[in-house]
Amino acid sequence: MELEFHNKLKTNIMQNDSGNVLLALLTGAAIGAGIGILYAPDKGIETRHKIKRKVEDTSHDLAERVSHAKDELTKTANEKKDAFDRKLDEAISTMSYKADDIIDKLERKLEDLKAKNAQLNK
Repeated sequence: MELEFHNKLKTNIMQNDSGNVLLALLTGAAIGAGIGILYAPDKGIETRHKIKRKVEDTSHDLAERVSHAKDELTKTANEKKDAFDRKLDEAISTMSYKADDIIDKLERKLEDLKAKNAQLNK
């Protein structure tokens, strides 16, 4: 039980770490671009325009990446759901056939027992 909890906690931490790494990389890229623009030998107004464009570009890029990740997760979830539904249907079908076989065998046994009982009562 404790090992299972530890494994779930470890998985959650690893998933959070992946998100944190992506966020850190994007933040670092934005900060690096901002510092590069600030140290460029341009006029103040041009620098502010460059910063604004860079922020807009980065925001747009981030929105596209988030949208793509969402689409991929949705697609994967739907594929997994479909696969689960197919396997569940197969399992139910298999169980139904097995239940029918068991019922047939029990009915034959019951007929055999009735015949033996009838012979004993003669």
